[in-house]
Amino acid sequence: MPVASPQHADHPALVALGAAIRQARLEKRISQEELAHRSEIDRSYMSSIERGQQNPGIASVLRIAAALEITGSELLARAQL
Repeated sequence: MPVASPQHADHPALVALGAAIRQARLEKRISQEELAHRSEIDRSYMSSIERGQQNPGIASVLRIAAALEITGSELLARAQL
């Protein structure tokens, strides 16, 4: 299981991003495992991202957005950052 990003874990921006990813995933009715697969991200890492425990890089965020069939900017807007 990935280790949390200790410096940034639970940062409000990461928690908001994780919540936005989870909400978009649930709207699309796909499992976390399926989203991880589509994004080419390990499922446990995806879980950590959704919980605001990881600080994903922009490439990961863009892959997640593409897997959700939305733009990166829409995903970030959903996070209200």
